[in-house]
Parts: sequence; C-alpha cells; structure tokens
Amino acid sequence: MIRNAAVPFLLLIVALSLVADGRQVVDDFIMLPSDRPSFVDRAFPRTDLGNEAGGTRWAVLIAGSDGYWNYRHQADICHAYQILKKGGLKDENIVVFMYDDIAYDEENPRPGIIINRPDGDDVYKGVPKDYTGEDVTVNNFLAAILGNRSAITGGSGKVVDSGPNDHIFIYYSDHGGPGVLGMPTNPYLYADDLMDALKKKHASGTYKSLVFYLEACESGSIFQGLLPEGLNIYATTAANAEESSWGTYCPGEEPGPPPEYETCLGDLYSVAWMEDSEKHNLQTETLHQQYELVKSRTANDNSAYGSHVMQFGDIGLSKDNLFIYMGTNPDNENYTLASANFLRANSYHAVNQRDADLLHFWNKFLKAPQGSSRKHEAQKQFVEAMSHRMHIDSSMKLIGELLFGLHQSSEKLQAARPANQPLVDDWTCLKNLVRTFERHCGSLSQYGMKHMRSIANICNAGITNEQMVEASAQACEHIPSNPLSSLHRGFSA
Repeated sequence: MIRNAAVPFLLLIVALSLVADGRQVVDDFIMLPSDRPSFVDRAFPRTDLGNEAGGTRWAVLIAGSDGYWNYRHQADICHAYQILKKGGLKDENIVVFMYDDIAYDEENPRPGIIINRPDGDDVYKGVPKDYTGEDVTVNNFLAAILGNRSAITGGSGKVVDSGPNDHIFIYYSDHGGPGVLGMPTNPYLYADDLMDALKKKHASGTYKSLVFYLEACESGSIFQGLLPEGLNIYATTAANAEESSWGTYCPGEEPGPPPEYETCLGDLYSVAWMEDSEKHNLQTETLHQQYELVKSRTANDNSAYGSHVMQFGDIGLSKDNLFIYMGTNPDNENYTLASANFLRANSYHAVNQRDADLLHFWNKFLKAPQGSSRKHEAQKQFVEAMSHRMHIDSSMKLIGELLFGLHQSSEKLQAARPANQPLVDDWTCLKNLVRTFERHCGSLSQYGMKHMRSIANICNAGITNEQMVEASAQACEHIPSNPLSSLHRGFSA
C-alpha cells in the first residue's frame, strides 16, 4: 500500500525535474524547448491536432506567361506538380495551366526537358496538360477554382470539384504589377476579379481551407486591403505591394544554370518554398514554419537582390501542417525541420523579374556566332524590348505631366497607399483607363504592368476617362510598330 502510494509522488518528482531541465510535460508527452508552441500556435490554438487532412486535397497550378525568356515560370509550375504528385495528390485533383511552349522551343538545349535548378531533374515529364496555349485564360482559371465546368472554354474541362471538407492549394507564378497578374492571353487577372472569385468559392461552402502562394512583382498588392479574415484563406506573396520579385539560377549567378542555358531557371520565392518542401516531412512542418524560412531566404539578407515575403488573410491557418494541402513524400518521413541557413543558396545575387528577358536576349547575343542569324535575332529582340520600355515609360510620364503638371506629376503617379488600403477605390475606373491608354499608346505588356499604380492613382485623383483620352492622345500620336506594343491579343483589361 505504501509502495503504491509512492508511485504518484515519484512521477511528480520526475515531471518537476524535467521542467527544471528545460522540458515541458503536456498531457502525456514530454516536449523539448524546440517543440514548444510558437507565437502563432499560442495565438491561434489548434482544435484538430491530427495530421490527417480529412477530405480531399485539390490544387490549381498556373504559369501566367509564355516565351522562352520566361522559362522559369513554367519550370516553377512543373516542379510544384512533381512535389504534389510525390505527396500523394492524384492527377484528377491537380489542375494545371501552362502555355506549354518552352519544353520543345528551339531555344531549349534539352528538348522535352524542363529543369528548375542547375542540377535538377526533369520536372516536365508527366505534367497534365489541362489548359495550354490560348486556353490559359482568366475566365478558365477562375471557372476552374469555382468548379464551374459550364464556364470553361477549351482545355480538359477539369475543375476544382471540391466539397465542404476539402483543402485547396493554389500556386501562381508569373509577372505582375500593382493590382494585376499577367497572363499569356488577354485580359490580365485583376485583384478585384480574383477576390470576387475567392469570395464566391467561400460562399458556396465547397472547401474547408484554402492556401494561396503567389509569385509576382508587387504581389502583395493583390491581397492588401482586399482579402478579409473569415474566408478560411491563407495567402503568402513573393513581394510586398511596392517591390519586384526575383528570378534565380540565372546566367552569371553562382550557382547558375548549366552553361548551355541562357535563361533563369526559377524564381527566388518559388524555389525557396519548393526546395524547402522537398527536404522535410510535411506532416510535421507547418505553413508558418515554411513562411519564416522562405521569408528569410527570399529577403536574401535584406540585400538589393531580394524581396519581402508577406502573409494575408486568416493567419491562424498557418498553424496547419503543410501535409494538409500538399501531402508529403514518404521518403522524407525521417527528415526534421532544417534551419534557414541550411536552405540558403550560396548566391547573394538574383535578377529582377522585369529584367530577366533582357538578360536572356543579351546572353543569347553574346553566345551566338558572329554574323549568324541567331545573333541578329537576339540583337533585334533586345532592341525591341528596350524600345518598348522607353516608349511606355516616356508615355506614362508625359500623361502624368499633362494631367497633374510638371512639378506634381512624379509625386502623384508614384504615391503608395497605406498598407490597409487597396490599390484603387474604383476597379472599373482602373480597367477603363488601362484600355484608354492602350488604345492610344499600345499594349502595356508584361513590362508595362509596373505602371499600374500610376493609372490607379489617376483614378484615385478623380481624373475622368475623357481627360485620360485627351492626355493619352497628346502623349501618343500613334501606336509603335514594335510587336510588344501590338494589340493583336486585345486589351490587358
């Protein structure tokens, strides 16, 4: 009797000694200091401590560009597919959007193969071709998210046919600008249209939680002031609302691509989350832990060659294990969470997303034999890209001066709104003014998206469409013959 009574006392002594030794006893488990709840765990305590996802995992992957100089975006998407596939997701639950013009492009030194890092395996093999070419549209992308097959035009017809207990992962990689995301077709995807679709998806009650990873310049502006709490959506972006995102594994970097490549292989934020996902058991790593690691790597020690990864929406969801959305590779079962330094590449240099095309054209020019047609083509592409940039920049500058005066123009066009406000009050106004600009000055194209804040500020200042028509007509007497200015694909809004 005395011996039995001593057992609880001895257990108490052991428990106290463990706490004194830096350990913590929770329920029937002993936790080391490194296992203790993070700030997010304490602020948003879990109600489902199991690792199982429950319901079905769905994914939508989209590369919003075309052209071999944008190789990295489709490489990102193909790589993401391979991670999800190894994680156990079925093809029927992964919807892929990619123009599919780089694997067999004559510029590709390894025909039929796409890599996302210098020593990487082929990530192209087996990727579903759900929506390719001219079927990669805003309408199809949003219809696929909403599960609206009747609104789909072309493609496989695959959509996110999810239910109330399902989990959705959306990953987008491309160029962007304030309030807008590029597409290989027109129109582009505007933040208000994406937000309307996400709200409709929530109202339909057809998911339990949704995670959105976004790679693009000024990508923070897509959710800033627009994504409310309460939709069970957690989003992270490659950059804040005012900065570029960055390409990586580019020519001239260390590590760079294999010598036969003349283009960037990946994007800094995208490569960061995917290389992290490949190294860990995603049953034990949370969204928050990955966010912190990716934020550190993408900031690149706060150098000039990095950006600020942001998070939006229901931050409490970041306590979820990545397994819930991506599954996990069984080969990683025994892998523990690595430090940010372990995942950091040796390179401290990256390439601004908007300059990656110039880098490709320049390297193509340097490597081409003297007097060859390839050298002439590269020179032509480089000159056309620079000419288009100068035209767009000078046209927007002149329009600003005509509307606001010489001395106030720069301040008015470049002003950024507070972090809790969306880019523009009237999105219809923004789209109308974009069309007005393009009607007189030609297509903005992927580079011109950087000026979307200027056009938004023109709207916010109360400038009417009639005033914009007059200013655009004076600034641009005609649309340049440069193919980048062509409106053959229609307006970007």
